[in-house]
Formats: sequence, C-alpha cells, structure tokens
Amino acid sequence: MFELKSHSYASKREHYEDLAQQARGLLAGERDLIANAANFSALIYHSLPEVNWAGFYLYDGSELVVGPFQGKPACIRIALGRGVCGTAAQNRETQLVRDVNAFDGHIACDAASQSEIVVPLVKADGSLLGVWDVDSPVINRFDEDDRVGMQALCAVFMEAVRG
Repeated sequence: MFELKSHSYASKREHYEDLAQQARGLLAGERDLIANAANFSALIYHSLPEVNWAGFYLYDGSELVVGPFQGKPACIRIALGRGVCGTAAQNRETQLVRDVNAFDGHIACDAASQSEIVVPLVKADGSLLGVWDVDSPVINRFDEDDRVGMQALCAVFMEAVRG
C-alpha cells in the first residue's frame, strides 16, 4: 500500500526531489498509462500547496483530450496552439504562466485558476503523448523552481510509461 508523505521542506527543490522519489515508488512496475496518470495526478494534487487542478491532456493525433486529473471538471478538448496547454503541446516547451489573465488566448476551464504550468510529454521517438497541466488559484504561484521540478516529475512519469 502506498502512503502519501506529508513533510515540511527547506526548499521547493527538496520538496520536488521527494515527490520524484515518491512518484518512482508509486509507478514502479506498472506500465498502464491511465493507471499511472491517475495515481500521478493524485500524488501531485495532494502534495503541492495552492493547487486547484492537476492532470493530463492526452494527444489523440489531432487534439488534446482530457485524461486523468484531480480537481473540478475540465475542458474536454483543446486544439494544438490554443491556450496554455495547446501552446505547450504545439511548441513542445514548458509554459510557465504567472498570471493567466495576461496570457493571450488563455482558456478558462475554471475561473478560479490564476496561474498555470504546463509540461509537454514527448515520447522517446519524438511524438507527442500529451501535456501535464497544473493550475493554481494564486497569481505567481509557479516559478523557475516549479518548472525544473515539474519537468523532473514528468521525466519520472514518462520513464514509467515507456517500459
């Protein structure tokens, strides 16, 4: 049985390192994409402060479709190049948006979300699996430490589903 750890951390970096270790343990030995995505979403959602949505949009060959997540109901389909998720998917670059109201074309699935970070999930062959999306009701919630930490967490996730 997996037990979610709750600690105090000296820094965000330390917190992300611990989360990566927990994610490795949680995903170890399981290759199913949906099972791992569901557990990964729950781990992050319940471990990071000031987060109101954490989950996946999976690429179906033409657009992003909502996958496993934690939080309120979400937008179901997002076109490549549209909003923060679509931009991350199209450009294959992490999008760190400190204030979603300042992001041209932001899609407001939840009006409470004020900042967002989206990491593209790219397979070993270069094709797009989807994106990892985390929202916060706080402006400026995410910074460079979050970018590095989220990218490291996504690397753990991608390794687990690669097999």
